[in-house]
Amino acid sequence: MDLLPASSDLPPRLVLTGISKRYPSVVANDGVSLSVRPGEIHALLGENGAGKSTLMKIVYGVTKPDEGTILWEGRYQTIASPAQARRMGIGMVFQHFSLFETLTVAENIALALDVQMAKPLLAARIVEVSEKYGLPIDPQRLIHSMSVGERQRVEIVRCLLQQPKLLIMDEPTSVLTPQAVQTLFATLRQLAAEGCSILYISHKLDEIRALCDSATVLRGGRVSGSAIPRNETNDSLARMMIGGELAECRLEPQAAGETRLSLDKLSLATIDPFGTTLKAISLAVKSGEILGVAGVSGNGQKELLAALSGESLSSHGPMIELMGQPAGQLNPAQRRQLGLTFVPEERLGRGAVPAMSLAQNALLTGARHGMVSKGVMRQAAIRQFATDVISRFGVKCGDEQSAASSLSGGNLQKFIVGRETMLNPKMMIVAQPTWGVDVGAAQLIRQALIDLRKQGVALLVISEELDELFTISDRICVLADGRLSPAVRLADTSIEQIGNWMSGNFDALPSADADAVADSSGGDPGHHPTSIKQESHLAQA
Repeated sequence: MDLLPASSDLPPRLVLTGISKRYPSVVANDGVSLSVRPGEIHALLGENGAGKSTLMKIVYGVTKPDEGTILWEGRYQTIASPAQARRMGIGMVFQHFSLFETLTVAENIALALDVQMAKPLLAARIVEVSEKYGLPIDPQRLIHSMSVGERQRVEIVRCLLQQPKLLIMDEPTSVLTPQAVQTLFATLRQLAAEGCSILYISHKLDEIRALCDSATVLRGGRVSGSAIPRNETNDSLARMMIGGELAECRLEPQAAGETRLSLDKLSLATIDPFGTTLKAISLAVKSGEILGVAGVSGNGQKELLAALSGESLSSHGPMIELMGQPAGQLNPAQRRQLGLTFVPEERLGRGAVPAMSLAQNALLTGARHGMVSKGVMRQAAIRQFATDVISRFGVKCGDEQSAASSLSGGNLQKFIVGRETMLNPKMMIVAQPTWGVDVGAAQLIRQALIDLRKQGVALLVISEELDELFTISDRICVLADGRLSPAVRLADTSIEQIGNWMSGNFDALPSADADAVADSSGGDPGHHPTSIKQESHLAQA
């Protein structure tokens, strides 16, 4: 295929005019218009709930617009289904995965292909394409055994196998490592050079500025502006998205208190043939501090979270202590009684029950916080708690009776984090706190975690966002192949050092004074105040 310049003067491949979509409680899109040319990487920006995903689902045939027209390669089209969209040459990578957990990678991909392929040939193509794009996956692996990041690879590879003319990507890098992101960007640039049009949704403003040729900004379902991202700053793009200045959040030094969570050489074999065995993990988290855990997806994060939450029980109780008590044999409810709250990385299914209302989801983890009296549910208290979470964390929804599945990914994340935060925890474990969340909401969540730290709560934050961990953590460590690195103070390490440790090479400590490495009982954070406005400069390191 001939290579096309990014600034091609060819007529638009896709033109949307006056697209509107209304639901009973919200107007998702209100007269939205945009166009995308061959070879153009076009960003779609906006806060959570601004209507981005709804608009893309309309283009992909998942949702039918109430008003407006779609012009595709010079012809007006009514896109009735994803199958029709794929036949037209439109592919989409969804933010929320559409995978069958009990099937293999190859079986999931086969279901999305309109042309049948023999199993050996399909498996070979999956290996070829995934390795070419730096997203290696095993075609025979079962989806339920894969981490969030690994499932994202399946979604991307499944789409690339279709060789689309228009590729829609909804938060494709939210759980990818920095190295994988750069590989993906190289792939997208090559696809664009070959004439593929790309519609790119992301809340990571550094990504938008580095990758995209143009941008359309949505606010409240309407187009609020357009921009050439490379000519903008993160601040100016954020202002276009939220309609004002982005609030700062600061991490001030403070002394840590007593130990709230400790692991003493925790080893836990995985029953999953594709899982990761935990190997002699030791750590401690004190009150009034945030310990960040970095690592590439699939290196034991899922297993560590299950061990900490109580979903997996350790055979030796003393290996895990919570609030000074042996907790290895305590189930999740018993650990919550000791003061633990927990935010899993999977929002729908583990963080919230999709079909249940927000109020009902609040009750699931908050029953012991005044919502039940003498075995009777206090409906007014339940609704008030959910309403307070919605108000405090700016959750965009109809009301507390809205189903969890009706919220955008970012808004559901705000609700789950808000729910766990407002249960007055002593110890809080958070996985991927700002995955798929817009810059304003990310700041809100990070500030909420910092406020808990200030109140004396102990926090363990597992994230694949190094930028985020360097922003909110007092100390940081790395999980690689089921092993945990030493925990070091932020002032005594660097993003390069942590990146090196992510490969598993942390047997040698960084060249710093001996007292720079925090021992397993934690210590004084010992670093300067950190101030951020959005994605920090560390992402560019």
